[in-house]
Amino acid sequence: MSRPRFDELPVRPGAPARSSWGVFGDDDQVGTLNFIEPRHARAAAALVRDGDVHPLNWDLTLPAPGFFGRHPPSHTLFSKFDGNVVDDRLDGFYPQGSSQWDGLRHFAAAGHGFYNGATLEEVTTPGPGPLGMEHWARRGIAARAVLLDVAGALAREGAAPDPFDRFVIDAPLLERVAAAQGVELREGDVLLVRTGWVEAYAALGDDARAALAAAGRPGSPGLYGDTIPRFLWDHGIAAVAADNPALEAAAPGDGADLSLHEALIGRLGMPLGELWALAGLAQACAADGRYEMFLTSAPMHLPGASGTPANAIAVR
Repeated sequence: MSRPRFDELPVRPGAPARSSWGVFGDDDQVGTLNFIEPRHARAAAALVRDGDVHPLNWDLTLPAPGFFGRHPPSHTLFSKFDGNVVDDRLDGFYPQGSSQWDGLRHFAAAGHGFYNGATLEEVTTPGPGPLGMEHWARRGIAARAVLLDVAGALAREGAAPDPFDRFVIDAPLLERVAAAQGVELREGDVLLVRTGWVEAYAALGDDARAALAAAGRPGSPGLYGDTIPRFLWDHGIAAVAADNPALEAAAPGDGADLSLHEALIGRLGMPLGELWALAGLAQACAADGRYEMFLTSAPMHLPGASGTPANAIAVR
């Protein structure tokens, strides 16, 4: 599709700087998912060669203890109909507690409101409405995905960062990894970035996990910097996801800087994925050198929700 360059944004008078408000129409509800057209889904499906399926969803009960005031759900099993049927229930379920998408209700452009001008009142009113997850759920996500295995690339260079400390992944590093992997980004892609955080967390004992949660915002490598929004927008990236707690680079206990959440969600209308399980996919990609794949994601159809479990699967 035709789109303005990042440096030509905004196109709507009075919209925040570097925002896409109005690019997809004044009533748009899905943001950069508009980049995924039927032709992109058809081309992505043609990438399937071996039928190798990789669910990208982490254990729904992790992390435990939870981060950012969230906690794992309480799962209750119970029988009925004379013990012939088993049903279950989740209590205290946070849709953004484990592998997730941050929706367009999740983060505002400070001083301007939420994507495309939605107000705080509109996005905190329960039920269907502007920017609710029902808009994503009705269309689904089926697209080409590209994995940039930053953790793997740095490990091969002998420069693997501490998975629990801040390490900046900027656009030049993403470009370098893409070149090393021999893969290019295209309009309509879902970009997956592996930092190695989920595997490192899985290796921790209970005490270390508790200490990580108690410290506040967990430290991690991640995306950061002014180069990222331009890089993603000018490549026509439809959504970006990583395997760390907040997509962004963070020092332990530092909860102040979520500038990319504002730049990407609030201003550009771009879905952000967090805590995706990418290790198995990375191993498969490294084995045969193919870092592109067909990806599907079924957002939870909960009207008015600000986020959703990822429900993502990669097929190669």
